[in-house]
Amino acid sequence: QVQLVESGGGLVQAGGSLRLSCATSVPIFSIDAMGWYRQAPGKQRESVARITSGGSTNYADSVKGRFTISTDNAKNSMYLQMNSLKPEDTAVYYCNAEAKWFRNSWGQGTQVTVSS
Repeated sequence: QVQLVESGGGLVQAGGSLRLSCATSVPIFSIDAMGWYRQAPGKQRESVARITSGGSTNYADSVKGRFTISTDNAKNSMYLQMNSLKPEDTAVYYCNAEAKWFRNSWGQGTQVTVSS
């Protein structure tokens, strides 16, 4: 079983930056893939960024060039560096982890609000 805890959300102005963190209860190397999802009011949850155990990354077109996903094995953590934030980025951001040995796991979410 994997527990995920997000932190780092907050209120920022457009053009600002924010760094989200996701602490995991198991070593990062034991997780096949991790990612960040977000859900805005009235919209479905969407994938923002994903990283595999091999280090491959994928980003939603809307965040390419602005967001960077990374992991730190020593800290059992995943991060999402969010730069050049836009009001459209406002959402609850969720950490996700998947592996062949456990069911898909989700964090509790952290609110990101970008004002114009």
